[in-house]
Amino acid sequence: MRLSELSGKEIVDFKKAEKLGVLGQTDLEINESTGHIHTLIIPSGKWMRKQSSEIRVPWKQIRTIGSDMIILEVPENELFR
Repeated sequence: MRLSELSGKEIVDFKKAEKLGVLGQTDLEINESTGHIHTLIIPSGKWMRKQSSEIRVPWKQIRTIGSDMIILEVPENELFR
């Protein structure tokens, strides 16, 4: 799958049924030697507040990639802010 195919998809936490963000507003941590995506880095909080907190989700926690959203199943202890 190409990055352009992921762009614009909503990122949803399966357990909380909560929207975490939209891919395109997130950063990706990519393994330089393989080119594989390692982590999604999703800004949290309101854009207007300029908070520096973020949620880091390992790629292995992605449950499903659908036509308009990415569903994650992330254990609570693996969300890093």
